[in-house]
Amino acid sequence: MPSSTDNTLKERPAVAISDLRDRLPKLTPRRRPPPAANPLPVPETPNLPPPPELSTFSFKKPTRRILSPKDHDLFLSSPTYNLLLAFVFGLTESVVDTPVSAVKDSDLSPAVKNILDILDKVEDVVKRSPPEEQGDSRFGNRGFRDFIDLAGKEHIGWHEQLGIRPKEAITESSTYFLQSFGNRTRIDYGSGHELNFMIWLFCLYQLRIITPSDFRPVVLRVFTRYLTLMRKIQSTYYLEPAGSHGVWGLDDYQFLPFLFGSSQLLHHPFIRPLSIHQSLILEEYGNDYLYLGQVNFVNSVKNVEGLRWHSPMLDDISSAKSWSKVEAGMRRMFVAEVLKKLPVMQHFLFGSLIPAVDEMSKEEEFGVPSEEEDPEGGEVVVMVDGMKHVHQMNSWGDCCGIKVPSSVAAALEMKKRMGGGGEGLRRIPFD
Repeated sequence: MPSSTDNTLKERPAVAISDLRDRLPKLTPRRRPPPAANPLPVPETPNLPPPPELSTFSFKKPTRRILSPKDHDLFLSSPTYNLLLAFVFGLTESVVDTPVSAVKDSDLSPAVKNILDILDKVEDVVKRSPPEEQGDSRFGNRGFRDFIDLAGKEHIGWHEQLGIRPKEAITESSTYFLQSFGNRTRIDYGSGHELNFMIWLFCLYQLRIITPSDFRPVVLRVFTRYLTLMRKIQSTYYLEPAGSHGVWGLDDYQFLPFLFGSSQLLHHPFIRPLSIHQSLILEEYGNDYLYLGQVNFVNSVKNVEGLRWHSPMLDDISSAKSWSKVEAGMRRMFVAEVLKKLPVMQHFLFGSLIPAVDEMSKEEEFGVPSEEEDPEGGEVVVMVDGMKHVHQMNSWGDCCGIKVPSSVAAALEMKKRMGGGGEGLRRIPFD
């Protein structure tokens, strides 16, 4: 017969377990925190006004007017700033959900056909301006200066072919055209030069050569032709990236393929931002979509496998849930990393087609040489708090760094070495 002591022992564990349950914290499922919202609003597309009457222009050779932070602030609050946004974002919206192949030859106006013919003639100038022998150096080839000089002699006839009159109008508009292939002194190329190509096209809009009905072909036929031409120029003359951030930037040379390209893919039924990691997608659709084509090109010239390693910013962007998020981010980046960057915009040129604010500085006031007369090495004098400050533009970061060799050159030299059975080149750090 069990005793009362046995009953007490049997009850004690139950009480202890009950107390333990009360003391244990309640477990809640771990939830991933929502991504931080971008506080910057998405830049909208301003209305693009019709071109002014040609009689209102006083044509002149464009010059730099952004020589200080104050000048830059004046530009950012000026009508010209809104004009640039209206034009570039207007081009972006013209190609929403549109592959390159959607534009047929029959869709091209005579003006667009003339522009394409001019770009073909530029490529012919490249063929007639061979690079100098430079061993396996991956810095800019001086043969590029021969190319720029020859293009500078022949461009007048090209612009007359477009129907631009008078001669002073050719002088003004062609300045942006020649600047769009890179800097002759520094032998470099970057998003600022790419922007000059857009400004040249905007000049043609101001001169009534192209109209809004041409915008889609301008992006999908003219700009794509310009891209292939620049790849030819980069591979021929080993242009150094202007102000490259290496892997910490979006791309060594171009920006607009990602803006226009994300608009092309805005509502695509199956290509997603993550699709840039799929080689088959890049190969199959790279010719139809600028974003994919540029990623494919970047992969081809980097000597490290994988976007995660050579282009982490592109890798990060690929995690976006939709192309609308990517396109909104590219709009923000165009404003923040191009138009609002003083080291980029201090090379921007103003004339009558792209007017400056009257209060902005002038080159002659500070004894600053023109863009074409920059000294060897590309030092650019700007005014900061009333004092002259020197910027080295072909550098890491925004200012005062070291020259950056061309990743395109590295890839080509590597192929030469490996094809000839030689030893491979040392990789460029952070290329």
